[in-house]
Amino acid sequence: MISKSQIKLIHQLQSKKFRKREGLFVAEGPKVVGDLLKRFQPSAIFATAEYKETLGNNNIEVTEVSEDELLRISFLQHPQQVLALFPLSDDTSKVTVDTSKLALALDSVQDPGNLGTIIRIADWFGIDTIYCSEDTADAYNPKVVQATMGSIARVKLVYTDLLSLFTTLPPSYPVYGTLLDGDDIYSQDLSKEGIIVMGNEGKGISQPLRKFINHRLLIPSFRKGDTAESLNVAVATAITCSEFRRRS
Repeated sequence: MISKSQIKLIHQLQSKKFRKREGLFVAEGPKVVGDLLKRFQPSAIFATAEYKETLGNNNIEVTEVSEDELLRISFLQHPQQVLALFPLSDDTSKVTVDTSKLALALDSVQDPGNLGTIIRIADWFGIDTIYCSEDTADAYNPKVVQATMGSIARVKLVYTDLLSLFTTLPPSYPVYGTLLDGDDIYSQDLSKEGIIVMGNEGKGISQPLRKFINHRLLIPSFRKGDTAESLNVAVATAITCSEFRRRS
């Protein structure tokens, strides 16, 4: 049975302020919770009897809840057997870029659904790290966590001042950006290492950050004349990552 104080805590974790204060975030559903359990120790698990049986005897303490109780604490319209609390990452090490790998950088991506989808895309294409501007949506927002479908367990999110980070990169290090005045991605040389910058849903990549981009890319439209103004940032990320991996 779940207590009133636990219900209150979970509801508060919808807010970034309380997630930061408590050092916790919420994950829901067998897929998301299952992937996180493979890598992280939960602070609490609330599950139906059906899901509790699937965990077996693995020394994980589980609070059994009814379907009605799960509905009271869930952020989903249709709860999925389990809700768990996990600790936020407390990595305070200096932010550095592994220049031997391909990474993503997100410049003020605001929509939680877009961010969650991009995390999932990065996981699919084997990109381990995403550098986020400090005004990018919070990766531990419940909507983001749910949209990742468990990929948040395998992709590292680093929130930092992107301008300061990029000044530490070697001048010749490949920094790619998708821009409307860029060169056709399908005819450009693409490296196995570098950073791919994706911009804000409405404004694209900010002007101060553009000066660090030394490879300007365009995903061309194949419809001539009147056509869509642009691609959704998550869709553009998927196309770009796919083309990079296809080449390698």
